[in-house]
Amino acid sequence: MYRGKYRIIIPFLFPPIALYLTFVLYPYLRAMYVSLTRWRGLTPNPEFIGLANFAKMLHDQYFWNALKHNIIYLFTLPIIIIAIGLFMAFLLTQGVRFANFYRIVFFFPQVMSVVAIGVLWSFVYHPTLGILNAFLKLIGIQSPPVWLGNPSTALGAVGAVVVWQTVGFYMVLFIAGMESIPITFYEAALIDGATQWQLFWKITLPLLWDTVRTALVFLAIGAIDMFTIVQTMTEGGPSRATDVLATYLYESAFLNSEFGYATAIAVSMFLLVLTLSIILMRVTQREALEF
Repeated sequence: MYRGKYRIIIPFLFPPIALYLTFVLYPYLRAMYVSLTRWRGLTPNPEFIGLANFAKMLHDQYFWNALKHNIIYLFTLPIIIIAIGLFMAFLLTQGVRFANFYRIVFFFPQVMSVVAIGVLWSFVYHPTLGILNAFLKLIGIQSPPVWLGNPSTALGAVGAVVVWQTVGFYMVLFIAGMESIPITFYEAALIDGATQWQLFWKITLPLLWDTVRTALVFLAIGAIDMFTIVQTMTEGGPSRATDVLATYLYESAFLNSEFGYATAIAVSMFLLVLTLSIILMRVTQREALEF
């Protein structure tokens, strides 16, 4: 009986397992091998050099500069996006007029291509033709910043675009979670004299914690990437002021033809994301609340 069952199951399991091994596991293993080689992408057999690429990385100031920018984004963007998303979701679940219209407006950037958003905001930030500086001059600021051309403002300007593009998605996610909380909880708290802040802090946030936790992990992973928006808006400039690991990886591979070193950077990003995800999942773990 069991032997007959496995004869049926194994043929169905073989195709997905073969696809997983071929297109998921093998590329990971191949990348880890390439990271241990000196390879310029022109020869079929990379030269094995052990951990030399990782040793080079430790003394590479551009690598550490890019990693610093990723860490800045990691400690700012998830907190800002979650805080704004929670605030907007809370407001739109309080019976605001035209709430559905606002949801569509705030969610709209999420359906746009990241490349299109990067190009669009590059025009918005343009020092002479951009709408932002035109508005600042209109309200009396005669020398507005050159947002993407100044190393002191470029990193924040790119981060602001990520917040603008992402916050609508998490707002909708939080609204879905808030609307699943029974209204009786809020009615009982209001009878006891709770304020709006107490309702949010004592009822909404604890019951929404799993959603917030998931958002935090996804946003943290996104902060370690940031390739598309940075490459589109600044290509890591000016003077590497917005360079992140992904853009430095791209430069090493496709501009400097250091594919072995670029793959070592990619492996370091993978290990960083994996470690960060495990830490966040454990640190933010709370006892599940049922209602």
